[in-house]
This record gives sequence, structure tokens and C-alpha cells, in this order.
Amino acid sequence: MFHFFAYISRLRLIKRWGLMRNTYEENTQEHSWQVAVVAHALAVIKNRLFGGQLDEGRVALLALYHDVSETVTGDLPTPVKYANGEIERVFHALEEAAVDELARKLPAELQGDFRQVLLPQPSPEEELVHIADKLCAYLKCAEELNCGNREFEVAYTATAEKMKKYADLPEVAYFMENFVPSFSLTLDELKK
Repeated sequence: MFHFFAYISRLRLIKRWGLMRNTYEENTQEHSWQVAVVAHALAVIKNRLFGGQLDEGRVALLALYHDVSETVTGDLPTPVKYANGEIERVFHALEEAAVDELARKLPAELQGDFRQVLLPQPSPEEELVHIADKLCAYLKCAEELNCGNREFEVAYTATAEKMKKYADLPEVAYFMENFVPSFSLTLDELKK
């Protein structure tokens, strides 16, 4: 009996933004799905409109698993994770140990395939997942502010600043211009 999939299904129990009041609590499983959708969209936009050659399926796959180590570590708040170089180094080692623990919950003959997804090597696809992750944090902060939750003001400013780093990427600029404004609309407005 192997426990990998039952174990990672518990991502739905890991709450994100744990140190902040939320108008809507988000869990890591739904966050991973949103990152996969956004990352896939960015890959398609890059490939179709801007001459990219990304593996769109791999982008979506990497995004689905990008926070899977949190079933072991929980979601450590960003300000804590990156408070200083030592904490960041230790946290990355902890993530790697968590992935090793999770991989051992698979049959030996499958572990290599999943390790490539759980701890991917740097690649354009992996970088796009990283960007999509930041973009989804930005969308969450904007949503909270739209609901009048001032708790997210500093986080919104910080994520907006991070997104400026990617503003020159045409797929990001396209997504920000054509899709992000809809996130602030009501359901009735979206139906039009």
C-alpha cells in the first residue's frame, strides 16, 4: 500500500495566508489549481502570440505539484520564509527533505518520475510557474482589497512590486492587460 496520493490530497487542509484575516480562506490545493490554470494560460499566450516554445502540459503539471511539500511543512508565511538568508536556506532544505519523504510514499519504480515534478530542475517552464505563483498571490491580494480587507494592503503593494519585475515579459503583460481586470468584476458584470 502506498500513501502518496492520499497524503497530498491533504493539501486542501493547508490554509494559506495564515497570519492574515481573510474574507475568503484559500487552501493550498485550490491555490495549486489556480496557479496551474494561470501558468498554462501564460504558456499558451507565449507560444501562440509571442513565438515561444514552452511545453504547455509540463507547465501545468509543474504548477499542480509546485507546493506539494506543504503537506509536510505546512504553509510558512512569505515574510517568515524570506526573513533572512539563513531561514531561507533552512526552509529550502526542509522542502527538499519533505519531497524526499513524499517520494518514498510511491513505489520505487515511480519515484524518479515524480521527483522530476516535485523538485524540477531550473527551466523556462519552471520559471513560468514561479511567475504564475506570484501573479496568483497578486490576484488574491487584489480580491481581498476589493472586499474592503485592509489587512492585505502591504501584501498587495509587495506583490504588485514583484509583478513589475515580469512586466517586460509579453505573456505577462498580455495576461495583466486582458484578463486581470475581470477579477474585480461582480458576477453580474462578468455575464455581460
